[in-house]
Amino acid sequence: MNDTVLKFENVHKSFGPAHIIRDVDLDVHRGERHAVIGPNGAGKSTLFHLCSGQFAPSSGRILLDGEQISGLRPAEVNRRGLARSFQITNIFPGITVHENLRLAVMRKHGLQFSFWRFAGRLSAVNAEVEDLLDRLRLTARAGTLANQLSYSEQRSLEIGMTLASDPKLILLDEPMAGMSQEETDYTADLIREITRGRTLLIVEHDMSVVFALADRISVLVYGEIIATGTPEEIRANAQVKEAYLGEEVAA
Repeated sequence: MNDTVLKFENVHKSFGPAHIIRDVDLDVHRGERHAVIGPNGAGKSTLFHLCSGQFAPSSGRILLDGEQISGLRPAEVNRRGLARSFQITNIFPGITVHENLRLAVMRKHGLQFSFWRFAGRLSAVNAEVEDLLDRLRLTARAGTLANQLSYSEQRSLEIGMTLASDPKLILLDEPMAGMSQEETDYTADLIREITRGRTLLIVEHDMSVVFALADRISVLVYGEIIATGTPEEIRANAQVKEAYLGEEVAA
């Protein structure tokens, strides 16, 4: 079995004269948690947009499990096995936690267009929803409207909806953004638990989370990956410290 789930081959993205991503080569290995870090404006969001189909590369190829996905629309990329959680929480606020997860699970089974009156009879779907609620620590909140959850609970629900499709690769875009320290600790622990054995690509600005969570880290600066390695290797990399991390990584 190929050890690489996501592969960038000499990927370049420009908007007119602005070169945002510059000949990026990147491998995300099966079953690893891989973080992308870098200063604001480094191109991290563009990199994620390229992965998930919002943008097509100007040149180069992106492969998911050996199949080219560059240039495909987001819905097709999702069907190929990539699921993404965005910086801004993306849930259905006016329905319950259980109903949000049930919609996500039904979509995986191709049942999203079934009449609501039949949804309660779908025992397999409901069993998956109950399992997700348990893993997300949201069982007690199953009947709560999504817009009444705390911010960290809403992010947990969104991550659960991402997991519901049983993807080959999960993209998490700044999942801790806007959280208190308590919420960050809770969410980081949840991500570590529910992505165990799965392949995760994450962009996150909280370096304590990145270095505690990631198996490998890639550093993106001015659209170029200047280093990839284990957290220990990135901590010790003089070029990375000079370009981005500075004294923060030593601390």
